[in-house]
Amino acid sequence: MPTVLVVEDEPFVREFISGELVAEGYSVIEARDADTAIAVLETREDIHLVFTDIDMPGSMDGLKLAAYVRDRWPPVHIIVTTGKSRPLTIPANALFISKPYRSETVVAAIRTFQSM
Repeated sequence: MPTVLVVEDEPFVREFISGELVAEGYSVIEARDADTAIAVLETREDIHLVFTDIDMPGSMDGLKLAAYVRDRWPPVHIIVTTGKSRPLTIPANALFISKPYRSETVVAAIRTFQSM
């Protein structure tokens, strides 16, 4: 199964979705912010998908992280999420899921990338 990098600053939310994805058979790596996520991406070649919250502290938010991932690691799939309004633009070929989300919705979105 693909490896998913979950980028979320809220520990409860991060642990919840990570646990749900592990239960579905995915390998999951967690990051609390974009800087940590980039460090993971720079050292691992097995990341298939980045699932990132938009609103995070640090040097960049989730939208900037998604754009950076799209530019630097084009094969990596991206799903962005937020509890606020849908952003006007997201990187090409990325998906958006609004919060609160159901784990089944996230899994279904990840599976759409697996069939590509």
